[in-house]
Amino acid sequence: MIRQSKPIPPAGRAVVLTGASSGLGEECALHLERRGFRVFAGVRRAEDGEKLRAEASSARLRPVILDVTDEDSVRTAAAEVADATGGQGVWAVVNNAGTCVSAPLECVPPERLRAQLDTNVVGAVAVTQAFLPQLRRARGRVVNVSSGLGAVAMPYLGAYATGQFAKEGMSDVLRRELRPFGVSVSVVRPGTIATPIWDKVREAGEELLGRAPEEVAGLYRASFERFLDMNEERARTSGTRPEDFARTVFRALTAPRARTRYHVGTDARTAAVLSRLLPDAALDRAFTRLTG
Repeated sequence: MIRQSKPIPPAGRAVVLTGASSGLGEECALHLERRGFRVFAGVRRAEDGEKLRAEASSARLRPVILDVTDEDSVRTAAAEVADATGGQGVWAVVNNAGTCVSAPLECVPPERLRAQLDTNVVGAVAVTQAFLPQLRRARGRVVNVSSGLGAVAMPYLGAYATGQFAKEGMSDVLRRELRPFGVSVSVVRPGTIATPIWDKVREAGEELLGRAPEEVAGLYRASFERFLDMNEERARTSGTRPEDFARTVFRALTAPRARTRYHVGTDARTAAVLSRLLPDAALDRAFTRLTG
């Protein structure tokens, strides 16, 4: 058997992308459309969809109302895409939608943790389930967007890292279960990239710390502020750009044989290497400077 060695042409292939209204999702939706994919861009608000449509270079981009935490919304979106493609199937689902809860875990209320997991993990599973009949028809691909925190869990990003570790495990299971049907599953791990999400991290983190009892919040406040400052500086000075992420997703969708994991940025690659080479005690010591 001769294995295909040329990239898979995007023309005529449909891709569903969640979380396309801003940041990495917006950049990715526009990049995939420009490169020839037919993109169904998942957004939660109609006005975000119209803004995205206006930025597109062609009618290949079509906004779809898709809230990954709402089962009815997911089912409706799947039916809309199936109707629009004439039942030919979907080449790929890119599970990009996500939020980031940043605070010491002791200060994260259970309902906020549930909301984090509902969006980043349960929502990704729900979307994948809804589109699997169409993916099987096309023998297509699932791309789950995780992060470098899916390899190494950083203090004060515990809720977010919990979701990313769960998404990594879910991706491994899906990859093994769907292989007999010709559907591949890849993970894309972006490192720190300057996007609007970081503007919300400080505000949300300080709000959660302010809600915690002072005898608890006071234990973490100084080191958490150091973490927030460090995080913002890393985002400002990062050499990794949203377009790097978009190009990586494109490679995952067009490679003759999709890889299991793709890393975007030096920090994401470094985290993957350190997680394999360093014992837990060494990683713990490395984070001591941050936590004090």
